[in-house]
Amino acid sequence: MHDKFGNLTGWDLEGFHSGGDTEAWRRLGSHLVTVHDDERGDLEGARFAVWAPNAQRVQVMGDFNWWQGDDMEFVPGTGVWALWIQGVEAGAQYKYKIQHGDGSWQEKVDPYARFADVPPGNASIVWESDYEWGNAEQIWLDERAQTNVYESQMSIYELHLGSWRKGLSYLELAEQLPQYVKWQGYTHVEMMPVMAHPFPGSWGYQVTGYFAPDARLGTPDDFRVLVEALHAEGIGVILDWVPGHFPKDDWALGRFDGTALYEHADPRQGEQPDWGTYVFNFGRNEVKSFLVSNALYWVQQFHVDALRVDAVASMLYLDYSRAEGQWVPNKYGGRENLEAIDLLRYVNKHLYARTPGVVMIAEESTSFGGVTKPVNWGGLGFGFKWNMGWMNDSLSYLNLDPIYRQYHHNDMTFAMVYAYSENFILPISHDEVVHGKGSMLNKIPQDDWRKFATLRSFYSFMWSFPGKQLLFMGQEFAQRSEWNEEKGLEWWVDSLPGHNGTRQLIRAMNLLQAGHPALYELDCEPEGFRWINADDTTHNVYSYVRLDRDGEMVACISNFSSEPYETYPVTLPAAGKWREILNTDAAEFDGTGLYANAEPVLATRTDPDSDDSWAEATVIVPPMAGVWLRYEG
Repeated sequence: MHDKFGNLTGWDLEGFHSGGDTEAWRRLGSHLVTVHDDERGDLEGARFAVWAPNAQRVQVMGDFNWWQGDDMEFVPGTGVWALWIQGVEAGAQYKYKIQHGDGSWQEKVDPYARFADVPPGNASIVWESDYEWGNAEQIWLDERAQTNVYESQMSIYELHLGSWRKGLSYLELAEQLPQYVKWQGYTHVEMMPVMAHPFPGSWGYQVTGYFAPDARLGTPDDFRVLVEALHAEGIGVILDWVPGHFPKDDWALGRFDGTALYEHADPRQGEQPDWGTYVFNFGRNEVKSFLVSNALYWVQQFHVDALRVDAVASMLYLDYSRAEGQWVPNKYGGRENLEAIDLLRYVNKHLYARTPGVVMIAEESTSFGGVTKPVNWGGLGFGFKWNMGWMNDSLSYLNLDPIYRQYHHNDMTFAMVYAYSENFILPISHDEVVHGKGSMLNKIPQDDWRKFATLRSFYSFMWSFPGKQLLFMGQEFAQRSEWNEEKGLEWWVDSLPGHNGTRQLIRAMNLLQAGHPALYELDCEPEGFRWINADDTTHNVYSYVRLDRDGEMVACISNFSSEPYETYPVTLPAAGKWREILNTDAAEFDGTGLYANAEPVLATRTDPDSDDSWAEATVIVPPMAGVWLRYEG
C-alpha cells in the first residue's frame, strides 16, 4: 500500500494555518514525488494539494486522466485536499474541480502552480526546475549581501518585458536587454509584474498565478536565464509584486471554494472599487502564509534582488478610494488597515532576515509615517519608498510655460523639506506616460528645441537630486508618443536629433554618477546636500552642492528659463577650481554647444582671512540646461 497523500501530513500544514509557513508552495500545489509501495517499491508520480476547507468534494482533472477528475481526499483537520497520482510527469496540465456547499461545481486553477498555460489558456502545469546557477551567480549573491545599498549608486531602468522590444522571449531578452542596460549605465532594471495574468492590458498588475512567471515569454527556467544574464553584467533585478489586490476571474483565486477564502466576504473590506478587484484578507493566517511565501519564492528561487510593492497606500487605508459609509473602521475606530500593516511588517522582516542584501521598495503615495523605518523602530520596514510628491511637483512645474515657472518655483524645492524623512527613489514611471498623460517630451510646452533642452535640464536635475533614480523605458530617448504596450517602443526615433542626444545624456550621467560618489553616497543623509540658491525665482535657476564622506563636491545648476546666463553668480563652499563635468547643452547631447565653461571656474573667498567662508564665482549657464562642476581644489 502506498501513501495516498504523497508524503503530506497534517503536521506539515501546521505552519500554513498559523501564518508562519514562509515556503507554503513546497507543501501545496503540485510536486513530483516518489512514494514507496510495500509490494512494488518506489513509484514516480505527482502530488496535488489544495486548500479548500469549505468544499464538499474536490477533484484533480488533467491531461493525465482525460480531464475527467480524480477524487482528492481531505487531509484530516487541515482544510487541505490532497492526492498522489502515479505516472504524472513535469509538463502535465491540470485544474481543480471544486464542489461548493450548495452542490454546484466550479473549475479552478492551482493558487500555488509554479507554471501555467499561455493565455487564453489557463490550466496549471506541473513543473520542477532543474536549473543550475553558475559560479558567478553565487559571487553576485555574496557581494550583494555585503553591499550598503543606501550608499551605492542606484539608477533604475523600469520596463515592461512584453513591449520593450515586442515579441521577444525571456531567452531573447537575455541576449539583448543586459547589454543595452549596461551600455546605458543603469545599475538595476525594474520589471513590471512577470507573474501570470490573463489580460495583457493590465500590464501584470491583475495577477492570477502568483507563483508562475508569464508563460507568453517562456518557461520559469527561461526567466532564470534572464535574471542570471542581467547579474552577469552587474545589473540588479527589481520585480514588481502585487499583494494589494487580485482579479475576479471566476477560475482564479476569488471565492475559491465557493466562499470568500483569500478575500473578505464583506465588499466594504474585500473589494477594491478603483480596479474592480478583490482585496486579500490580510488577517487570515493562511493568506499570510500564501503572501509571505510568494515574496520569498521570487527572491529565493529566482534570485531577484528587490521587490517593489505596488499600491501600498491601497493596503494601508481601509477608506482608500471609498466614500463615507463604504468602509469598515478598525477596532480602534480608525482608518488604518492594521492587518495589512502587520502583514507588510511581517513580510519585510522575513525577507531582510532570510535573504541578505535584498531590498523592499514601497510605491506609497501618502504621507504615512515610517514607511522606510525598521520594524523594530515602529516602521513598516521597507528599504526605499517612491517619492510621489517630488514626481507630481516636478511634472506640474515642467508643464508650465517658462514665463510662469517663476510663480511656481517652490514646486522644485519643496521636496527638500521632507527629503530625509524616508529613503527615497525619484520615479518617472510607466504611470506618468500612459492614458492620455503624454510622454515626458510632450509634457513640456513650446517648440522642439525647448522641449528637448528642458527635458535634458530636468534629467540633470533629477540625476543630481538626493534620492535614487528610476526612469521608464523609452523616456531615455525621449519617445514622442506615450507608451502603448500593444505597440512597443518607438526605437526608430532613437537615431534622430534630440532623441539620440537625450539617450547619450542619460548614459553620460549614469557613468558620471558611478565615478563621483558625491552624486549618490549620501542620498539618504542631510550631510550630502547644500543649497547654493534655492530662491532664484526670476531666473528659474536652482543650484546646490552634492557631497560625499571623503570631501568630494559637485555643484549642480539647473536653468529652466530660455535665457542664457553668461556670468551667473554662485557662492560655492570652497575656493579654488571647479571643473565642468556635465553640460546638457553640449553638442554631443544635441544642444547648441555655444555655452560651455571650457576653463575651470575659479572661486575666490569672500573673506580671504577665513578658511570657513564660502567662495564666489561666475558660471556660464546655457538656456534650459544643467551644468555640473566638480571641485578640484
